[in-house]
Formats: sequence, C-alpha cells, structure tokens
Amino acid sequence: MQGDLLYSVAGLLVGILVGLTGVGGGSLMTPLLVLAFGFHPATAVGTDLLYASVTKSVGTVVHGAGGTIDWRVVRRMAAGSVPATILTLLVLSRLDVTVGATAHVITVTLGLALIATAVAIFFRAQIVAAFVRSRPPRPARQVAIATVVLGALLGVLVALSSVGAGALGMTVLLILYPELPTNRLVGSDIAHAVPLTLIAGTGHWLMGSVDLGLLGSLLLGSVPGIVLGSLAAHRVPDRVLRTVLAGTLAIVGAKLLA
Repeated sequence: MQGDLLYSVAGLLVGILVGLTGVGGGSLMTPLLVLAFGFHPATAVGTDLLYASVTKSVGTVVHGAGGTIDWRVVRRMAAGSVPATILTLLVLSRLDVTVGATAHVITVTLGLALIATAVAIFFRAQIVAAFVRSRPPRPARQVAIATVVLGALLGVLVALSSVGAGALGMTVLLILYPELPTNRLVGSDIAHAVPLTLIAGTGHWLMGSVDLGLLGSLLLGSVPGIVLGSLAAHRVPDRVLRTVLAGTLAIVGAKLLA
C-alpha cells in the first residue's frame, strides 16, 4: 500500500512537470522508476509506454477538438514509426529483455536519449534557427521522406527507452515544417505518440515487462498532476523551467551512463 502511494505521488509530481513544461513523461518517469524505485529498466520502459499512451490519448482528444492536429504529418510519421517499432520489439523479444546485456542496452539508450532531450529542450530555438534561417523552403517530397525517416528513428528509440517522441521529435518537426503553427505541430506530435507508445507498450506487455499495478498507481497521480501543472504553467517563467528541466535530464542521463 505504501509503495502504491509513493508511485501515485511520483505520478502526481511528473504530471505537474509535464503540465508545466509540455515535455513527455517518459523523459521523467522512466529514469525515476529505474533510479529512485529500483525497477528493472525493461519494466520501467514497458510500464511507462502504456502510461504515455493513456495520457497522450487525452491530449489528442483535446487537440483534435481544437483543430490543432495536422493529420498529414501524423500519417507520415506513423508510416515510419509503426514498422520500426514492431521490428525493434521483435528483436527485443528474441534477446530476452530480462537478461543483463539487453538491460544494459536499454539503460545506455535511455541515458543517451535523456542527454539528447536535454540538449533539444535547452537549445531548441538555436537549433531550429540554424536549420531554418536564410534557407529556401525544402521540396515537398524531401520533407515527406524526412518525416517518415524521423518516425522510424523515433520508433526505434521509443521502443528501447520510452524517450524521444516529445522534445526530440518536436525539434525536428519545427525544422521540417517552419510554416505550420507551433500548436499544430505540438498536437500532431502528441497524436502520433498514441499509436507509437500503444504498440510499443503492448509489445513490452506481451514480453512480460509491464507492471499493471504500477501503471494504475502512476495514472492515479498523474491525471490531476497534469491538470494542476497546466493551470500553473503561465505563472512560472518558461526559461527557468527549461533550464532546470534540461539540467536535471542531463544529470540523470549521465548517471545512467556511468
């Protein structure tokens, strides 16, 4: 009972941070489960993926109702991510996610993904400007192919670590689609994350690396947390949040790699 309460509190805190920053829970929840609660990396990743699929579904409904989803972008990303996710899961199932070598691969991938996410959060504006400023618009076919490739890379990364679909995907989308409003790209990124995390989470569940009791406890705390964080978001300076969050993710990522 005490453990369930702690997991719900963790869900609440992560939910508040997600509401404040917009960064996906995978960047926060998965390392918390591994480092603070001692869960096996595969269990942390698998449980967090199903956790993300539920929370992202809520976000998709909200964005869909507001008309802030570009389904063309979603389809292109899914065309790459769905087969890449399934292929990655098939490889993981052959390796056995519980053995030490596979757990090490997952941990290293998670650490690298967290550091990359930290860089994407802190330097997003500079990265996007460097690729977009004074450059002619990219050909439509090139953008479409690049979006599919982005989806494939995210599929592999998310299936291995549950991290990457949020900050990393969003940064590349801003580069590929500078003409689209940011809120439509955010909505598209969230909508794409639903099938991605659901497929990856289901695959991990079939491999036995999902703790359903833990999942329920996390959701119990995260739903009100996201609401509270969203309501308070306009009161906290964005630069302060991004600096603290990016620094935290970089430190955690480095600890996982140590």
